[in-house]
Amino acid sequence: MIRRRHALLPVLLATTLAACGSASGAATPGGLELTELRYQGSVGAVSFPELAEELGYLAPIKLKWIGNTISGPQDIQAAATGQTDFGGAFDGAIVKLAAAKAPIKAVVGYYGSDKDSYVGYYVAGGSPIKGPRDLIGKKIGVNTLGAHLEAVVKEYLKRGGLTPQEIAKVELVVVPPVNTEQALRQGQIDVAALSGILRDKALERGGIRPLFKDIDLFGPFTAGSVVLTERFIQRNPNTTRTFVAAFAKAVEWTQTHSREEVIAEYKKIIAARGRNEDAGGVAFWKSSGVANKGGVIDAKEFQTWIDWLQREGEIKPGQVKAADLYTNQYNPFASGSAS
Repeated sequence: MIRRRHALLPVLLATTLAACGSASGAATPGGLELTELRYQGSVGAVSFPELAEELGYLAPIKLKWIGNTISGPQDIQAAATGQTDFGGAFDGAIVKLAAAKAPIKAVVGYYGSDKDSYVGYYVAGGSPIKGPRDLIGKKIGVNTLGAHLEAVVKEYLKRGGLTPQEIAKVELVVVPPVNTEQALRQGQIDVAALSGILRDKALERGGIRPLFKDIDLFGPFTAGSVVLTERFIQRNPNTTRTFVAAFAKAVEWTQTHSREEVIAEYKKIIAARGRNEDAGGVAFWKSSGVANKGGVIDAKEFQTWIDWLQREGEIKPGQVKAADLYTNQYNPFASGSAS
């Protein structure tokens, strides 16, 4: 499956320069080149741009929802090829897309892991699996390949002393997040990667136990960023600045307001957008996991995954430089100018 995905990547990227059709470059009243941005959402969840729009930070820019995604790599590929105007993914996936010559730039961090929000890997209560070596020949359910969950698994196995040949015998199985717990309980997979409400509800039901967490390996960290294409930034500098500033302010709003306030806003947004979805999951929201104020990006958040991908042989030494992958130029919290 991994080889097939990589084979599709050059085809997707070939359309990049011909895409980004919404970036007109013609200034609108107020100095913005664009006042509508296309994006993908998530069922039963609220993204920071959606929160920024609700709080009035994004005006006069409006969002245009074109559908939902459960895959970060797919989301940033959609942005790279002009199907959307922005997308977000695990920083390691951004490194790989940049290595494939996609002209993208990370502009703000949007999710991460901390003591409240983390990815846990769980086994059935009676499972004989106790550590990394027990995973040889076993199946681990993840939401997508080439992203956060896969990277954490492989790092866990490597730190557990497994050789590359042994790691290759651990099978990663793509399972929709809402079906992962059930797949574990039915024995279709041996380990389930769970986070957020899906993790909390599974633990409430009992019968499963943790094997390890991503924060056990890396500590608290911002794990993913939102990207724009370099062409979009060049053609729409004022829109870029307004969008990133609004996004960053929305991140900071969740970092400085109570859990109850955040949940109330999220429920209101989900109810108003009318997508026939269950808003119950947001009641379990605890934190975004974003490490820095307003989603300011730290070079180490990319360097960690550059080093890892080099060790894995997925990119060559020196092929990608952290400094080339991101910019904090448009984030007001990077300079302390946010008000």
